[in-house]
This record gives sequence, C-alpha cells and structure tokens, in this order.
Amino acid sequence: MSAIPKSFIEETNRLSDEVTKPFPGSKKVYIQGSRDDIQVAMREISQTPTQTNNTIIHNPNIPVYDTSGPYTDPNIEINLLKGLPSVREKWIEERDDTELLSGPTSEYGYKRQNDPDLAHLRFEHIHTPRRAKKGKNVSQMHYAKQGIITPEMEYIAIRENMNLQKLKDSPLMNDNPQHQGMDFGAEIPEEITPEFVRSEVARGRAIIPANINHPESEPMIIGRNFLVKINTNIGN
Repeated sequence: MSAIPKSFIEETNRLSDEVTKPFPGSKKVYIQGSRDDIQVAMREISQTPTQTNNTIIHNPNIPVYDTSGPYTDPNIEINLLKGLPSVREKWIEERDDTELLSGPTSEYGYKRQNDPDLAHLRFEHIHTPRRAKKGKNVSQMHYAKQGIITPEMEYIAIRENMNLQKLKDSPLMNDNPQHQGMDFGAEIPEEITPEFVRSEVARGRAIIPANINHPESEPMIIGRNFLVKINTNIGN
C-alpha cells in the first residue's frame, strides 16, 4: 500500500465551512462559572416576534443544551492535525494525582511509535499519556465520595440548568409555565447545584465520563435525575 502524501493530509487538516458554520437561527453562548476557565457552552435559539392587533412582542431567546463542541463556535478554528482545544487539562493538573508517562506502555504501541513508515501519518496533537499516581484514584466518583466538588461537577450543574436563573424573571417562564408532568420516581430539584451533582455521583446514581487522557471532552453527566443523553455512532 502506498503512503498517503503529506500534502493530502495538510489539505484536509481543516474542516469545511459547511461543517463548522453556526446553526441558523441561534448562537453559541458561554456561561461563566466560579473561575475563569469554567466556560459552559450553550445554544440560544432566537424566536420570531409575536404580532398582535396593537403591538409586536419580542420573545426572549431559548437556551438549550449544546453538544456540538467547538465546531460551531465561529471564533475557533478547527484543525484536524492539531486536535481540539483542551477544556479540562488545568483541572487535571491541579489535582496533582496523575503523572505523565514517557510513552506507550504496550509493545504494540511502542513499535508503532517508532515505525518510520508511519511518520507521515502522525498528528501534531498526540499528547503524552497520563495515569494515576501510585495509590491514587482519579475517578469523579472518588472525588464525590471524598466530599470534593470538582470543576467538572460545577460545569455540569451550570449546563444542566440551561441558564434557568436568567430565565426565572422572563416572560418565557412566567407567562407560559411548564406543565409539571410525571416524575416516574425521579427526584429532580428545581435547580441543579454542584453539590447535588456531587451527591448523586457519590450515591452511585449518576456517572461522569471524564477520562484523564481526554481533556478536550466537555463534562456531562448520565443519571435519572439529569437531562437525557443519547449516544450515537454514525458511520459513513
């Protein structure tokens, strides 16, 4: 098999404008957390004004959960050779319970890393892998059981609320109150707090996928007392 020309890889290192352009009728916004590096991405959907007999009512934007990552942020350039910007690297480093490996630990990984025939396929963004220090546990459940609210948990709480605090005084909530519906055994509080996130994880009723070797991943939570998540693997 002939090698893939480096020129071809360089030509495809940026995603097309069609893939990265913002969604129509909405804009990406960020909600500030308790620290500068907690910037929670959401999407605000604009509504058309309501025209009555006498006036025009301007309807507020509707915030929704946004899983598109940096791809729909017009201020971020997506480069496939460099990878996605890190979200959690500083948080992981601050906990000081991980260490960097010198390289791959498997014979297979070592051989591939040192295979000159693969040099033209290597990406620029391959980071040195991390692992937990001896005697340390780096799972979010471990932190939760220790009573520690991590930046990941705060990020999740802000995201799950979908800017509820801002909407409480808006016509969207006051003029059109939501139907309470059936809880089917769920115990969802009126407002999701970082402490509620921590307690649910500590109780084993929710999980936070947060691999230390994927610092680019945006924190999210899976559990019956949180918003529904649907995982999809779409092939070509």
